[in-house]
Amino acid sequence: MNTLSVIWAPLVPWEILAIAGAICVVLLGFAVWRGLRGWILRGLALGVILLAIAQPSIQTEEGKSLSDIVFLLDDRSSSQKLSDRAEQTDEAVANLTRQIEARPNTELRRITVGDAPDNAGSLLGSAMAEALAAEPRARVAGALMVTDGQAHDAALMPDLPAPLQVLLTGHKTDWDRRLVIQSAPSFGIIGEPVSIRLKVEDMGQVPADAPKTAELKIAIDGAAPQSYQVNVGEDLELPLTLDHGGQNVVQFSLTPVAGELTDRNNDAVVQMNGVRDRLRVLLVSGEPHAGERTWRNLLKSDAAVDLVHFTILRPPEKQDGVPVSELSLIAFPTRELFVEKIHEFDLIIFDRYAARGILPQGYFANIAQYVRDGGAVLVSAGPEFATVESLWQTPLKDILPARPTGRVFSESYLPRPTELGLRHPVTAGLTGAPPVDPSKDGEAPHWGHWLRQIELGDVTGETVMTGAEGSPLLVMSREGKGRVALLASDQAWLWDRGYDGGGPQLELLRRIAHWEMKEPELEEEALFAEVQPGSLGFTIVRRSMAKEAGPVTITGPDGTSTTVALQETAPGRFTAQWTAPEAGLYRLKQGDLERVVALGPASPREYEHTIASGDVLAQAVAGSNGGVTRLEDGIPQIRTVREGRPSAGTGWIGITPRGASEVADIRVMPVLPPWAWLVLAALLSIGAWLWEGRGRRRRA
Repeated sequence: MNTLSVIWAPLVPWEILAIAGAICVVLLGFAVWRGLRGWILRGLALGVILLAIAQPSIQTEEGKSLSDIVFLLDDRSSSQKLSDRAEQTDEAVANLTRQIEARPNTELRRITVGDAPDNAGSLLGSAMAEALAAEPRARVAGALMVTDGQAHDAALMPDLPAPLQVLLTGHKTDWDRRLVIQSAPSFGIIGEPVSIRLKVEDMGQVPADAPKTAELKIAIDGAAPQSYQVNVGEDLELPLTLDHGGQNVVQFSLTPVAGELTDRNNDAVVQMNGVRDRLRVLLVSGEPHAGERTWRNLLKSDAAVDLVHFTILRPPEKQDGVPVSELSLIAFPTRELFVEKIHEFDLIIFDRYAARGILPQGYFANIAQYVRDGGAVLVSAGPEFATVESLWQTPLKDILPARPTGRVFSESYLPRPTELGLRHPVTAGLTGAPPVDPSKDGEAPHWGHWLRQIELGDVTGETVMTGAEGSPLLVMSREGKGRVALLASDQAWLWDRGYDGGGPQLELLRRIAHWEMKEPELEEEALFAEVQPGSLGFTIVRRSMAKEAGPVTITGPDGTSTTVALQETAPGRFTAQWTAPEAGLYRLKQGDLERVVALGPASPREYEHTIASGDVLAQAVAGSNGGVTRLEDGIPQIRTVREGRPSAGTGWIGITPRGASEVADIRVMPVLPPWAWLVLAALLSIGAWLWEGRGRRRRA
């Protein structure tokens, strides 16, 4: 395909050339008026000069026609795997590919779209925009999209220069039921109800015989689910009470109904962090000592702790007959604290308290029952614990994990964790811990020494730290539903003062207190997962006091199970790395321990709207003069339509040929060389002179 055109390259601006032309016209007019015979040749000579100044050239373009481009977008997202959509897609893509490849002067651009990362859904608009940006718009004859129509970025669909044809998979009779979490708090106060708003709704062509109620199952942290019958289409408000701190995983499940498209959107997970409104601690101090304020400072430093602190002191030599009720400036509310409101406390601490008759024996019996019912008691013992005034001489002996022998070690010793303590979450991993074997103390820096300890015997709890002569220093036990800890020394304050290098006093005491208050991160036997942000991988962690841990069974959202072996990576800590094949809800189980892990949403975005529809892409289709066609009615034939004409009908869809071309070669040739213009002008001028001279001779 060749085209000719004239181009100009004047030596002077066109304005000057126009003025010169006007002057030439005036001169020619004057010549005509004067009756000069050679005015025609002189006018031609002036015209040749003006043309020479304008420098006309002949441009020849040699071009070739370009093929049309048709986009074929193949949606392979998760929602396209429902029902028989994958088979519909395969058949349609193969058929359309054959039709396009059979058309002359037409090229196919295939685009395959899967699930976007981070649960972003089907990004059909972005995929089409990127494909269009890579091709010349003048060559695009059309775009075909084989999809269920659920584009999660439809606003990014580009303005196509040719028809957009959406070919819908699925069926008109499809229907589905899903569970929608409308609002859920990210945290809740332990023991107080929180509200979760949810709704069960139907989508698509719901059959008339579909049940109007649904069975909703609710399970917390993998426990046995509770079942409820709820109405479909109604907003529900569920009150929920958290019973422990840390992460609480609440799983909601709808029982599948026959005929619904999928059950992948029947589950939902809410992860809430359980927090205590206020931790109520009762601190009962006895004889003043150098570390008396250790526990008070620790507890007051935590804004979430409500501390009630009493110092009860009456030396045995005090024999002045003063009634007990008059020993303090304010009345000591013993009955209120140890009888009426004792169960409101999360922890009771006795710091060097001696039983001197201030508290009746019945109160100690009440404290022991408080522990069995789920309370916590911590005894920080001093020399009084080895005397007749010891708490062991009260009803508390029934719950204390060890008995004082009556011996007090008044010597320098190094607190050290036991083999069991290296595995216990209270003492495991404390910075600077000395070795279990005293013969290896010189190999590395370690904690500072303490100077006093009460010897314990008849230990019934777990000894996690030892001290002088290997005697138990920290003993912990469970009694009924509650917990008891016995620290056989009042010397922890030496670490805080930096004596002999100090030690992790604050962290140790904090862990003891939080273990007693049943914080989940300090449980000896635990199974949990550490999810890696931005991926489907997580670390399985099994914490155990045993020296071995069996494999963990992982059950995926599709019901398949996988067994994963664990390796001990630290004392009492067994781990394994595992990558899930897809997002969803995974259940970890080992023995009696279970844990639910949510990777991404339990119901991915791909399953929020599962009914195939062209509504989401309707605006883009209308703007391109395209159409929406259902594949269940048959794969349409591709036709050629002119721009602006209807491009979709029964059994057919249209593309618009563009007839684009590109220039292969350009040649530019001057009409005449400069010397030819000069010769031509000279000849015309001479001709005009000769013509006029002949006329003058005739008149003569």
